[in-house]
Amino acid sequence: MIPEVPDDADLLSMMPVVSYGDGVDGPEAFGGHRCGARHLSSVLPAISAAIGHPVATDVHPDPAQLQRALGLPDVERAVVVLVDGLGFWNLVSRAGHAPYLRSLLGEDAGGRPLSTCIPSTTAAAMGVFGTGTCPGMTGMTGYTQLNPRTGELCQLIQFRDAPKPTELQRRPTVFESLVAQGVRVSSCGLSRFADSPLTRAALRGSEYLSGDSPAARIALASRASRTPGLTYVYVRDIDKTGHSDGWDSQAWVAALERVDARLARLRRSLPQGTLIVIVADHGMVSSDSARRIDVAAEPDLSEGVRLIGGEPRAPMLYVEKGTNPEAVAERWRRRLEGHAMVALRGEAVDAGLLGPVEPRVLDMLGDVLVWAADRTTIVDSRTQSDMATRLPGVHGSRTMLETDIPCLVDVA
Repeated sequence: MIPEVPDDADLLSMMPVVSYGDGVDGPEAFGGHRCGARHLSSVLPAISAAIGHPVATDVHPDPAQLQRALGLPDVERAVVVLVDGLGFWNLVSRAGHAPYLRSLLGEDAGGRPLSTCIPSTTAAAMGVFGTGTCPGMTGMTGYTQLNPRTGELCQLIQFRDAPKPTELQRRPTVFESLVAQGVRVSSCGLSRFADSPLTRAALRGSEYLSGDSPAARIALASRASRTPGLTYVYVRDIDKTGHSDGWDSQAWVAALERVDARLARLRRSLPQGTLIVIVADHGMVSSDSARRIDVAAEPDLSEGVRLIGGEPRAPMLYVEKGTNPEAVAERWRRRLEGHAMVALRGEAVDAGLLGPVEPRVLDMLGDVLVWAADRTTIVDSRTQSDMATRLPGVHGSRTMLETDIPCLVDVA
């Protein structure tokens, strides 16, 4: 039975902190925290157990427990598909346009969402997915963040002005650990992503198979899956359209229909008995131009702030030398009351929002972290392009719509 879509107030409410780990009990077991086993970081370790080559990580020591929590059968071969930007509730709201995905939402394993990481954005989430850990360990904590060596912001999609990918993200990937066990691991994607910085940081270790059309990538995944092991497929259409047109647009629905048809075609092409797991990195919120807050036009917000990293739904504030971060946080709390949550870095770390945080990662985080509520965006027109500050579709914050992601399970 497909879940009922909550009302907007619930979808845009802030979700509890996720406790990283292998726990599978109800939220009350974590004092209001959400369970760690049903999390994006669990997916690859769980699949590793399902294919008979369990890979434990520093936040997930028991891959077999994760396999059970996600409802994955024992198999020889698996395909994991990551659909960028396809939030659980975004999908459920438009499930009538996606017959194949809708059929999986009605199954026990697919009827409940997983949680993604905080911030709910691609750069952080891909590190979490690829390593089975958390932003506090990967050092990938947002779209932009401080490069401690330069004292300036770096961007973690193209790694502009950033450390080298392997220098920043030092955790072994699950792909690397599987290959070390002699497992065949293949990634199917666009040729321009084959050696991209993000691939090298978060997804290194697999054999990369380049296909520049959806049909080519399906054929590559099908061919690779004839050999036991793991195949990874990345799908970007949903996120790209959501940013440019909004997830509640006709263009987004059309993109969903295309993706659904391609995934159904992939299923038909796979060898019998292949496990299929379809996940996402984050969901998406439609922005409201009336709730766009431009720090450049707000002296109370810009005072004492040297740099603003992160993204419009989850800015990170780096304060000027000699400025008290608590004073900055208090001004932001007063101005954004009801429209955002504001925390000092230490408060966010102590709450476990980024999982366990390595000492080297602390300086990459903002002195003050902010998460937008409702449909608010927080931008800075002094350093961000006009287009970047007015995206119809956004993500990064802690709402249900942004942090709940699907985990749809099928067997060909």
